[in-house]
Amino acid sequence: MVVRFMAFTKRWVACSVFVLGCGGSEKPVETAEPGPSVVEGTVRFVALGDAGEGNAGQYAVAAAMKDICDQKGCDFALYLGDNFYNSGVESVDDEQWQEKFELPYVDIDFPFYAALGNHDYGSDGLGDIYDQPDPQIAYTEESGKWYMPARSYRKDEQHLSVFALDTNAILWDTVWEGAEAQGAWLDAELEDSPNLWRIAYGHHPYLSNGRHGNAGSYEGIEGVPILSGDTVKDFMESHVCGQIDVYFSGHDHNLQWLEPSCGTEWVVSGAGCKLTGLEGRGTPTFFETDTSLGFVWVEIVDNTLSAIFYDDQSTPLYETSVTKLD
Repeated sequence: MVVRFMAFTKRWVACSVFVLGCGGSEKPVETAEPGPSVVEGTVRFVALGDAGEGNAGQYAVAAAMKDICDQKGCDFALYLGDNFYNSGVESVDDEQWQEKFELPYVDIDFPFYAALGNHDYGSDGLGDIYDQPDPQIAYTEESGKWYMPARSYRKDEQHLSVFALDTNAILWDTVWEGAEAQGAWLDAELEDSPNLWRIAYGHHPYLSNGRHGNAGSYEGIEGVPILSGDTVKDFMESHVCGQIDVYFSGHDHNLQWLEPSCGTEWVVSGAGCKLTGLEGRGTPTFFETDTSLGFVWVEIVDNTLSAIFYDDQSTPLYETSVTKLD
């Protein structure tokens, strides 16, 4: 059982309670040994995506992140893809590492657990899709801040396991190792994890009211798998729904906390440097905005997860709290 206690924005307050039902890729570098269930601890992190422009917006969000993390604490960031616009990086020596990662976050001293976005695959997401991500993986050995040991991987933090997904490989399916292999990997890692909390993150959303929309009807298109995201929809419903507590994504450049579906919370946090509009697609949300750059800060204490969206001026926009009772 999962209980939601409170949600609010600057403009309104609402309280509600929901009971949620529960409906191969490379082996990651970080893999925990099976052991006793880990149910207690305190973990704090931020999640943001679509940030890799090196523009004023990225610097503003970075400054707000530092402000909030200095006040409230952060152990790491989940970096949700499109890390380098428009076409990824060519090598570990690409100047974009400085322009679009190291310098914007120079004052932040916690690690960024990065996932791949479509733009990280090169040529606006349509280029040499097989090896373009390799420099981002290799940069893990060059940096104390950047962490991407594989295209998908698991990282354990106290009583939390986080799972980075390469949703591009899931979307295209035949590229690198597709949906079936990555699903088998995730299933095995979930079985292996002893931790109370399981969070997954990737670039493409399952649910979104933004321009790209819901998996299975991306861009308002249905029945054309690569364009519509049928494989992402199938993957989420087969391997994430009811198995993962919260899934964080970007791709749409706005902030959304959607109503839970199929036993999982769905969050879009793609406003790391620029905005695109919400399109009134009608998917139920607790909160959404396309007028503020920002990020989400998350604190997990024992069996309670609390989250706050902040804008690029460190102003809180929305807060929610979810407790696992089972």
